[in-house]
Amino acid sequence: MAVELIYETHSRTVDNEREIATGWLQGELSASGRDFAVELGRRWQDTELAAVYTSDLRRARQTAEIAFAGRSVPVISDARLRECNYGSLNGMPVARLEAERAQHIDTPYPDGQSYRQVADQTRSLLRELAQRHQHETILLIGHSANRWALQCLLEGQTLEALVGAPFDWQPGWRFTVPDA
Repeated sequence: MAVELIYETHSRTVDNEREIATGWLQGELSASGRDFAVELGRRWQDTELAAVYTSDLRRARQTAEIAFAGRSVPVISDARLRECNYGSLNGMPVARLEAERAQHIDTPYPDGQSYRQVADQTRSLLRELAQRHQHETILLIGHSANRWALQCLLEGQTLEALVGAPFDWQPGWRFTVPDA
């Protein structure tokens, strides 16, 4: 049987509030982000989770630490859940990111990576999760690029359409990871 996957974005950060595209910079949760992390934990408190996987960037780890404090679910950091590396443009204004995003589906950002490379690292993670968590539900906490990769790999959407669409937050996305 397949893995049931719940995907959540990390909580709001100081950079989000300043309209900065953090990329591979660590980031720090804002006060409202810490509140959101508590809410995220409440949202899934009655769901039996085998594990929570999180990006190894601080903002995602903080989200998981706050959301799942006091629960016995293992929290595992994995670099394959990192945001797209904007390279020398990490920390750029969000307006610039949005204007240039479509140019980096296959072409890496200067000294960084492309969205296709994010999808490739996500594919690697999904293979591992399919083997490790058969018949289980897991939760991932990551970034926008990770959600696009999941939608591309598990729902057949195109990166071209996804990176061009406005961000449409919701309280968790559900996916099914097919058997390995």
